[in-house]
Amino acid sequence: METILLFNFFGPEMLVVLFAILLLFGGKKIPELMRGIGKGIREFNTARSSLESELKEGMDAAEREEAKKKENSNA
Repeated sequence: METILLFNFFGPEMLVVLFAILLLFGGKKIPELMRGIGKGIREFNTARSSLESELKEGMDAAEREEAKKKENSNA
């Protein structure tokens, strides 16, 4: 059974894709497009790190509560 890999294209395929992008957006729009993509990636990474920190805080709080309950039941 063959494994299908997304975005697994090199050489001529990449040239065709780059040429299509150039035709669709034009030479002047490509830097603006790349800035927009970069901004989107930065926003995504910021949201991801914020979510990770919130999850870690929630897990730490749950562990503290569990330790308190365990301590109170042992006393």
